[in-house]
Amino acid sequence: MVERRSLIALAAGLAAPAALARPALAQGNWPARPVRLVVAWPPGGSVDTIARILQPKWQEALGQPIVIENKGGASGSIGAADAARAAPDGYTWLLAYDTTATNETVMRLPYKAMEAFAPVSLVATGPLCMVAHKDTPYRTFKDVVEAAKRAPGDLNYATSGVGGLAHVATTLLQQQGDFRIAHVPYRGAGPAVQDAMAGHVPLFMSNVVVISQHIKAGTLRPLGVTTPGETPHVPGVPSFAQQGFGGFEAPTWWALQAPARVPAPIVQRMHQALSGVLADPDVRAKIEEQGADVVSSTPEECGRFIRAEIEKWGKVIRDNNIRADS
Repeated sequence: MVERRSLIALAAGLAAPAALARPALAQGNWPARPVRLVVAWPPGGSVDTIARILQPKWQEALGQPIVIENKGGASGSIGAADAARAAPDGYTWLLAYDTTATNETVMRLPYKAMEAFAPVSLVATGPLCMVAHKDTPYRTFKDVVEAAKRAPGDLNYATSGVGGLAHVATTLLQQQGDFRIAHVPYRGAGPAVQDAMAGHVPLFMSNVVVISQHIKAGTLRPLGVTTPGETPHVPGVPSFAQQGFGGFEAPTWWALQAPARVPAPIVQRMHQALSGVLADPDVRAKIEEQGADVVSSTPEECGRFIRAEIEKWGKVIRDNNIRADS
């Protein structure tokens, strides 16, 4: 169940007039002190992993430390709400995840993503992958579908949270394939992958960043990916589109956002610093090794992308009546 009291408390903070919270800005010498990067997920998940890959070169580029603050809960919305109500002084930023696009429709939030945040840049995109524990009998995704049709709702799958892209994408797969498996949501991919590795839940839908090392180790068996075709991040594994789910595509993504009203010169300075980091061959290689592709964009391109994702997945959520307690 979503932490309603936490969200209500944050809503009260967001309702305060922006003028009361706005500090005197010294744009010319920004940043003059450490910068806070909100990761709205627990340690061990993909957002945290990518943040920590970026951190060393990023703080070199800024000339100030970047302090990563893990603030998980409610599919990333607790941390996002905290970032949204921060003073627009350029010292708080949010590394957003694909749940930005789904939370908007699944939950009653104290903010609207396209109003509360200013887009800075896309950081990376990647495939989702459904995996099975090595001790399960599921060798292919067809095996999963057949088992689910024999006993609808008896087979469980884990995700990093209710209403996230992994949940919504799997719901669309069930709709297209006319089968039913039971959702087991976790508070982030870190706790979920631990239970998947232990065999406490037979199936896990996740971005590849979280599970790539466990696939390589043979603990988790990949059954399908959400790219249009095969991906080099999970070689030899067919996409769901190639397995009879025509047109199915659901890329996961990460992006940097600033609280709304952060002055444009500061946003541009941060964009410039991040773009340089994303162009670094060592950083790119580390992100790609995790199972994602670096995608550096302009703030305008980032904003258009997020808006399109909100519209696309909002329709799927409404069509399937997905709610925060589903």
